[in-house]
Amino acid sequence: MRYVVIGGTGFLGAHLTDELIKDGEEICILDIVKYRGDISEKTNFYHFDICDTESINAFDFRKDDIVVHLAANQYHHKVPHGKEAAHDYFFGTNYYGTKNLLEAMEKKGCTRMIFFSTDMTYGKPQYLPVTPSHPQVPFGFYGESKKAAEELCCTYREKGFAITIFRPRMILGPGRLGILSKLFRLMKMNFPVPLIGNGENCYQMVSVFDCVQAIRKCVQHGIPNKEYNLGSDCPPTVYELLQDVISTVGSHSVLLRTNGNLVKRTLSFLEKLGISPMYREQYEIADENYILDIQDTKRDLDWHPEYNDKDMLYQAYEFYREQRR
Repeated sequence: MRYVVIGGTGFLGAHLTDELIKDGEEICILDIVKYRGDISEKTNFYHFDICDTESINAFDFRKDDIVVHLAANQYHHKVPHGKEAAHDYFFGTNYYGTKNLLEAMEKKGCTRMIFFSTDMTYGKPQYLPVTPSHPQVPFGFYGESKKAAEELCCTYREKGFAITIFRPRMILGPGRLGILSKLFRLMKMNFPVPLIGNGENCYQMVSVFDCVQAIRKCVQHGIPNKEYNLGSDCPPTVYELLQDVISTVGSHSVLLRTNGNLVKRTLSFLEKLGISPMYREQYEIADENYILDIQDTKRDLDWHPEYNDKDMLYQAYEFYREQRR
């Protein structure tokens, strides 16, 4: 058995690869990012673009391979301004790249895949907690492109593929900051930290380490043809979470409650101008209670998140502070 990690030099891919190396697994990394010096010599690295059909068709997939598909265009990259450009940015890799990958796998008789989608396929929660059967009504190109890719995966299940789809909340851990860098900068400088809304909502996250374990558990349980949520247990309110982290890191920042609707209207206007610090799929649910139901994941895969939201955010802050020394 061999692991083929698509997007293996990225945030989750790097942590997964480290874990697989410890277990002595055979690993191939396929990524558009060129080989980096910190990628272990114990892996086989291939410079591939899954949007290039000729490139991905040239890879020698094996029948016993387990493909872990992590490649995606997300919001932590620079999204081009304009609807058409943003649509092509997300759908190019997230949907058409997935399509090329599945077609290449099918040609070689490789039929096992773990696909990382996103909770953004749900859109605004219609009920809580959000179960995997919750209606999928995304309101942005990222969520729409991932939903389209999921639908494509379902058609391949009908062809005999085994494809597990994971829908994680925001993944945290050392190595990724994204929008959190703006939050942490305010904390480090002891500036006030404005909230979107009053902060009394719960905004669940998930640790990158728990995501890695979900992948391992999935393989151990035969890669079920199901969709699973990934998130923390018992998330606190946003206000409690941020206040706790501010105190823990010794910051003198204070939290500012705001009118959530007014802030979101302002961010919407700024987004149209291409200067918003957040995108609609991020700020529209920032003051919503958003908790994924992870009971199926626990029951079917014997997976249990080890990290709580405070620990995740604190680790991310420490990574931020270390990077800026």
